[in-house]
Amino acid sequence: MLGLKIGQYLNDKGIKQAYLVNKTGLPAYVVSDICTGKRRSVDAVVYYKICTALGVDLDYFLREGGGTDEN
Repeated sequence: MLGLKIGQYLNDKGIKQAYLVNKTGLPAYVVSDICTGKRRSVDAVVYYKICTALGVDLDYFLREGGGTDEN
């Protein structure tokens, strides 16, 4: 799931969800729900905002194994 990959990326990089809240303007509960996989239906614009805030392309998370430092 894309949201879980983003959540794992945050954990791996030591980035707090609050950073995404501040950079994207999304409510904290939305960011939390995305990163934990609780929110499954997410607008592409939201993913764009998150990726822009993290400085990565969406493709980074879409690649097989993307969002981890193992690949």
